[in-house]
Formats: sequence, structure tokens, C-alpha cells
Amino acid sequence: AQSRETVRGRMTPKKRGGAELGSSSTAPKVSRSAGTGAELERARRFVRFLTAAITPFHAVSQGASMLEMAGFTRLEEELEWKGVLKPGGKYYYTRCDSTLVAFAVGGAYQPGGAFKVIGAHTDSPALKAKPLTKHGSGAAEGLTQLSVSTYGGGLWHTWFDRDLGIGGMVLTRGADGKVAKRLVAVHDPVLRVPSLCIHLQTAEEREKFVPNKESHMAPVLCLAARRQLEGVAADTAADAAANNDVTDSAGAPSAFTASQEPELMRLLAEKLGVATSQIVSFDLTLFDTQPPAIGGTHSEFVLGGRLDNLASSFVALEAMVDCAQAACAPGATDVACIALFDHEEVGSSSQQGAGGPVMKEMLTRVADALGAPPGSDSHAVGLRKSFVLSVDNAHAVHPNYRHKHEGTHRPLIGGGCVIKSNANLRYATDSVTSFIVRELGRRAGTPVQEFVVKNDCPCGSTIGPIISSAIGVRTCDIGMPQLSMHSVREMMGVDDLTHCYALMSEFIKNFGEVDQSILASCAPCT
Repeated sequence: AQSRETVRGRMTPKKRGGAELGSSSTAPKVSRSAGTGAELERARRFVRFLTAAITPFHAVSQGASMLEMAGFTRLEEELEWKGVLKPGGKYYYTRCDSTLVAFAVGGAYQPGGAFKVIGAHTDSPALKAKPLTKHGSGAAEGLTQLSVSTYGGGLWHTWFDRDLGIGGMVLTRGADGKVAKRLVAVHDPVLRVPSLCIHLQTAEEREKFVPNKESHMAPVLCLAARRQLEGVAADTAADAAANNDVTDSAGAPSAFTASQEPELMRLLAEKLGVATSQIVSFDLTLFDTQPPAIGGTHSEFVLGGRLDNLASSFVALEAMVDCAQAACAPGATDVACIALFDHEEVGSSSQQGAGGPVMKEMLTRVADALGAPPGSDSHAVGLRKSFVLSVDNAHAVHPNYRHKHEGTHRPLIGGGCVIKSNANLRYATDSVTSFIVRELGRRAGTPVQEFVVKNDCPCGSTIGPIISSAIGVRTCDIGMPQLSMHSVREMMGVDDLTHCYALMSEFIKNFGEVDQSILASCAPCT
């Protein structure tokens, strides 16, 4: 297995049941940054993380490396946790290689203790390769294209005329018949979605750019003539037959191999050091090859793709790593946890999404492994004490579209974390949970802002309401302010990474004190 680059060092990924999860390439160097201070150093670490975390699989791989370096023990969901988990221990596990859960158990934890959860997500809107990638419509024009799907609600016009790479997870079959899971990252600009020149557009098309996501967004991969001259298709078929990846006695390629774009298969095989026929499945995402950067005349901005929501995931990881000692202290009675989910951008309804069983299973399995008596109501008791910080980037006021924000709820870049509220419950925040977050911010000495959407505008949502309604836990939706959300390249403030880190750290260390200051019952009217 190849080694994978981490934010704070290097490690070799573990093998699981004959399958390995490794990286096939090293991310390019980070763009320039200048300045000093803890805020800028954190931003630099985030940029390195973001450069490598081109897909949810890569983000989880990077996060797992950070946790391993900090001494967290990896758990396997397929095995019993009883006898493994101990008070004072710190652990992590992954679900489907794209969702990551980590937790630290207080040294004095007893069943019925609280869970302090920071939730975020690892996915972002993107173009994804379809299961069968061959795209025939461009061949007549001398261009080879790739068949792709739109994932999530992207600002798709921003993907035109960008230099795109491709990466994700690839399954390869070895000579022994075992299938390995491999990470791959092609940082070279091998794909592009070209726009239509203005001279061939009608006046109406010039006025309003509305691309058709099926017919206008197929990226160009290479010249069809070059592919034919180099015999890629023939080589792929021969390679498939030689490796017994066939569907009939005549030695024809399998339906899977025959329906793939041969040039893509050649590129992946070259990166992974395997034959094209050994590739039996994949989950591939396109990404902007321009690296993220620290920008602005005073290095006050982070610029790049996937800020929503890898910024929250990264800060949650750093807060968990740095606060684990306090969370595991002999007198600590709670469990501190981070849960970084996949599939938030498409509704969270999957086995690794926030709408799936991940959160409920984590709460139950941890409590059971640490001695919860069978048939007791300790799970319900623990839930009533627990709290979820649902962290997903928020909408800063846009200087060119000021009217889009409500008059008094106007978050600013650099102004600190934003509490997101909605009367129609698109966010899970209520008066009590918002107070708790404001109080945590006051104690941490970090600013907190407020956001509600205007009554004449639609409101997005996130994992907060999904988790809160599913398991009945108190929740507050917050996020770091940003611009250009869901663009191929987004923009946020350097300082807000540290503001959010301070708030998360205070939550992990001192949530219990704040919670105990609130009276349990509501006093009657007088």
C-alpha cells in the first residue's frame, strides 16, 4: 500500500480484510500565503488539508490520519466494542470510507452521561462520473467526452472553463481474486467543460445563461483522433481478455469495462499501477485543479472549492485532537464526539448520511460497551443531557447583493460563527440552544453572529433538523460565514477558522457547566 500525505505527518493506511485504502498521488504545493499569527497558521493547515481532500473519501482519509497521529484508536464496526472501550479512551471509526466518527470518553463516564456532539459534513456539490462513463455524442466532432452527473445544488455555471482533475475511490481486483479499495487523485487538468462562445449565442442566451445539465456539462477529456491513433480502445479490450475479465468464451470485455471511456480507464490504471481490466468499480468526482489559496491584501481570506463544508470538518478535527486530553480527564463525565457525514448535499438519506443510523448507533454502542444495563432507560437519560452543534457554513452579507439579507441579521466575514435560526424549522436552533452557544462564545471570548433568512427568500437546511428529529437531542445550527457558497471556488475569512475553533473547544471542555446553569423547568406566568 502506498503512503498517504497528512496534515501533521505521514502514516501508512491499514489493511482491512484484504482490502486496502491508499492514495495514488501527492497533492501539489499550496499557493502563497503571507503573515504571522495563530490564525494564519491554522488557515495554512486548512489549505493543506483542503488541497488533499478532493473528495469525501480523501477528507476522511486525511481526518483519520490526524486522529491516528493524536493517539486515537481505530474501531471496526464489524467487531464488538465491549471490552475495548474504556473510560479515558479516545477512538474513531469510519462508515463507507466517507463518513468519520471520533469520540473521547470521560474518565468518570457512567451510562446516562451526556454526549457532546459536533456534526458537520464531508461532501460538496460537484460533477461525478456516471457508473458507465462512455459518452458518444462528442466523437463526431473529434472530441472524447466523459459522462457525468451533477451532485447536489451547485452553481453550475462556475464549472465552465475551469481546469478539472478527477479523483475518488477505485476498486481493483488482484491476481488472487481479492478486491482492494484504493484512493486516486489526478491533479492534472485532464478535463474541461468549455462554454459556448458569445458569437454563437442568441440575444436571449447572452442575457441569461441557463445551461442544460445533461447536454451542456459533459467535460472534454481528449481528442478522439489521438485516442484512436494510440489504440487505447484496442489495448483495453486485449488487456481485459488477458485478465479474464470477460463475459463470454470468446474473450469479450465485461459489460462494465466495455461501457467505460477507455482513456479514463487507462488514466486510472496508470495512476494505480494496475491493468485496466483490474478496475471493477469506482466512485469518481471532478474537482478544480487550481489549488486553494490564502488571499486578500492582508491574507485575510481563504479561497478555494469545498469550503462548504470541509472548513467545519477540519476545525472539528483540530478541536477534537487538541481537547481530547481534557475530554478524557479523570473527572470528566461526558463523551465528546465529532461526526462528519457524507451526503448532506443530497438529503442525508443513506447509510453514511445524517439521516441514516450512524448517530443513533454510535450513541447506543458506546453506552452499551461502557456498561449500560440491559433494559434500563440510561439511553434516554443520556439523550436528554446531550447536545449537538450542527456546524455548516453560513451566508455572509454579499457587498453587491446587500438586499438579500434581512436588515438586522447580517453576518460578516471575519465576524465569528453564525447562529442560524428559522421559524419554520429549516434549522434546529431554538431559544435555549442559541443561548447556550452565545454563552459558550462569551466564555471563550469569541464573537457570535446571528442569521435568519428574509421572509421573501427560500431557506436552506442542513443536518441539524435531521439529527434532532431522529433522535430527540437538543441542537443548534451554526456555521462560519462565507461567500460564493456552492461555487467551484468559494471565499471565507481566515479569522473565522479560529473563532469557530475557540467555540468548539469551549463546547468540548465546558458545555456541562453552561448546561447546568439553566434551570430544568420553565417557571409559570405570574
